[in-house]
Amino acid sequence: MKWSRFYSGLLAFAWSAASLSLQAQQKPNVVLIMADDVGYGDLGCYGGKHAKTPNLDKLAKEGRRFTDGHSPAATCTPSRRALLTGVYSWRQQPGSAIAPGDAAMTIAPGTTTIATLMKSAGYRTGIVGKWHLGLGPEGGPDWNGEIRPGPMDLGFDEVFIMAATGDRVPTVYVKDRRVVGLDPNDPIQVSYKQKIGNEPTGRENPELLKLKHTHGHDMTIVNGIGRIGWMTGGKSARWVDEDMSDTFAGEAVKFIDAHKSKPFFLCFTPHNVHVPRVPHARFKGSSAVGTRGDHLQELDDAVGQVLAALEKNGLVENTLVIFTSDNGGVMDDGYEDVGSFDYHPNAPLTGYKGGLYEGGHRVPFMARWPKGIAAGSDSDALITAVDIAATLAKLVGTTIPAGQCRDSLDVLEAFTGEGELTKPLRETFIMHSGGTKGPFGVRMNQWKFIERGGRAQYRKGKETETAIPGERLYDLSKDLAEERNVIEQHPEIAAQMRKILVDEGARKQP
Repeated sequence: MKWSRFYSGLLAFAWSAASLSLQAQQKPNVVLIMADDVGYGDLGCYGGKHAKTPNLDKLAKEGRRFTDGHSPAATCTPSRRALLTGVYSWRQQPGSAIAPGDAAMTIAPGTTTIATLMKSAGYRTGIVGKWHLGLGPEGGPDWNGEIRPGPMDLGFDEVFIMAATGDRVPTVYVKDRRVVGLDPNDPIQVSYKQKIGNEPTGRENPELLKLKHTHGHDMTIVNGIGRIGWMTGGKSARWVDEDMSDTFAGEAVKFIDAHKSKPFFLCFTPHNVHVPRVPHARFKGSSAVGTRGDHLQELDDAVGQVLAALEKNGLVENTLVIFTSDNGGVMDDGYEDVGSFDYHPNAPLTGYKGGLYEGGHRVPFMARWPKGIAAGSDSDALITAVDIAATLAKLVGTTIPAGQCRDSLDVLEAFTGEGELTKPLRETFIMHSGGTKGPFGVRMNQWKFIERGGRAQYRKGKETETAIPGERLYDLSKDLAEERNVIEQHPEIAAQMRKILVDEGARKQP
């Protein structure tokens, strides 16, 4: 009798464990890809003709392409912070503007992030690629020891990142909490205030450069490229720019291979197509429009490597893949690109990275999940990357703690629904370039309001920076290129949109 009860209990336990395992397997894996400086018109699936992007085009064909998707800001650090936290970056300091390479971490440990939400739902979490949200305590990280706080204090189990950007020192990778390949006898020193050490700089030794700068980027030379900031030491740990895309893709593939048997969340943030654009030799000269096109094709290959890993492991059917960009595209961003400049990365939009015109923040945005998203579908729903936190929380069945992710909206229906939405899931969106004081732009349905300022018209392959005085109002349903300011014809609409800024806390009551 006792043995019978024992075996019955054992059988019940085994059945329960198998049931839990099955439930775990039914949860979709999530691969969130945020590329860097990829414009609305860069990819073939968005009408781009200057570079070949077959893997990304296939992703769009097998899933849903959004035509009104936006980065939370028009520059990198504030967009990435808003993505992870579900909160507009203009609400908070630090992290509301572009961070230097030696910045302290701009998100406080304990903050709810996409990673903590996914972790609470039983997911293994990882981030590979660009970080640019600061590391370490006030005063910056200890590059020669344990780096904390960092992404592991924000919900990520595994980390392989660059601290900031390719054009900023230190030019090293960080794995979990330490610099990769560092020789303790050659410690790293970094300064953004004054030159340190005696290494050559782009300003003093231009003859040593293999990539010329057009403005700035003339400090310590690493791998024949001048950077922002000064660095000395860490020679064995320094990256080779030409290998970066493959390095990040390889680490992403390793993560997928290692965790194929249980639900995982991978945040993959390639550096392409941010400057310096130094593609691997197999992509150099591969496009018809020079270095930027080459870098786009290298990005497409990196995404292809990740998608191939999902296919190899039999994970395609139940993996949600989201692809977007941290802001709009830009051409000359500090270095000379080799080749043609006769195209607009954000066509047919006006403006580019850093500005409030649509070209600064309307970006490629697509999602594939064969189990839940209709293949070959398009959506004109207004969505932003700040919405991904709440959307994934709904998808995996976890609860956002009170007071967290306040700007993130659950737009899962826009991903999985069939046909047009019965009502907009997001009716308004506040955009900015960086900082807490604006200027700001506001979307309300088809209306777009810009309160002041503006960076760059972009016409016929030429960029011109122009500060345009006065407020502007555009009807994007009739004027996507933002060429006709209709504020005088619709003062009541402009008044509503000013009120949105006040009600949301971006502006004080006049």
